[in-house]
Amino acid sequence: MRIGELAERAGTTTRTLRYYESRGLLPARRTVNGYRTYDEDDLRLLQQIRTLQDFGFDLEETRPFVECLRAGHPAGDSCPASIAVYRAKLGELDTLIEQLRSVRAQVGAQLARAEAELPGGPEPLCELTHVTDGGEHE
Repeated sequence: MRIGELAERAGTTTRTLRYYESRGLLPARRTVNGYRTYDEDDLRLLQQIRTLQDFGFDLEETRPFVECLRAGHPAGDSCPASIAVYRAKLGELDTLIEQLRSVRAQVGAQLARAEAELPGGPEPLCELTHVTDGGEHE
């Protein structure tokens, strides 16, 4: 298939494919008249790259997965280098989660402090019913 068809099937642009080619992630095979040509394996490579990028991996982090597929493995994550990238990414995610928990705790503490300083105490979070002067619910 030609570059336009591959881009369409992969849900990307020809510009992106040329960029991946320049980075060595997508093979550059050419016909005798100079057109780029691709096959189903190239589509699998692109799907692997896009999935990993959707998960937050940067382009360079996808390289071991692409190389694993190119080496003939049925899945791009069945090689030691891919597993190492997974482990590193999980470490980064764990760090980010802890940072977010810390920020959340700080924001929660600030909210509690700010509410405590309100005249008359904090506002109710949710008022489901309104009580009339006679003590009855409306």
